[in-house]
Amino acid sequence: MKDMPVLFLDRDGTLIVNKHYLSDPAGIEFMPDAIAGLRRFRAMGYALVMVSNQSGIGRGYFSDEQVQAIHRRLQELLSAEGITLDAIYYCPHAPEEQCRCRKPAIGMLEQAYAEHAFDRKHALMIGDGQVDVLLARNFGIGALQICRDGATPDPLAHWSGPSILAAAEWVAAQKQHAVETP
Repeated sequence: MKDMPVLFLDRDGTLIVNKHYLSDPAGIEFMPDAIAGLRRFRAMGYALVMVSNQSGIGRGYFSDEQVQAIHRRLQELLSAEGITLDAIYYCPHAPEEQCRCRKPAIGMLEQAYAEHAFDRKHALMIGDGQVDVLLARNFGIGALQICRDGATPDPLAHWSGPSILAAAEWVAAQKQHAVETP
């Protein structure tokens, strides 16, 4: 994965349906076009790394083991679709703990780069919230925002649209344009 471009992606509301403090692996449900979008990013040569705030652990709503079970099941479901996440990072802290890993802090991305040496110049972050856009901006990488149901796009996002697939198509078009530009 060294020098490979990376797509950092949010979990809840981006990759899977946001179910308030999901604690049961059976509750995983993919967002529309998420699988097709991940395939498209992978076909463009991107590593896929999920980064997620999981404050339910720090708040005592569920355990670290439950989150790990959800992520194992998520990997199984993705594998059945021919997709693998290259890494998963999550912040278990409650907001008041003011840790370095809770988005929009950059700790999870720093850890990913320390462990994998991705190509930072072509790195992207995709998520549905302002916290995801701010994480990308704080780390100096491209910010892609999923906006559904009339949500207002964050003006700091480089792109906003309805799905991971739409984002992948935009990125592919940008690459095509960059190649064609003299």
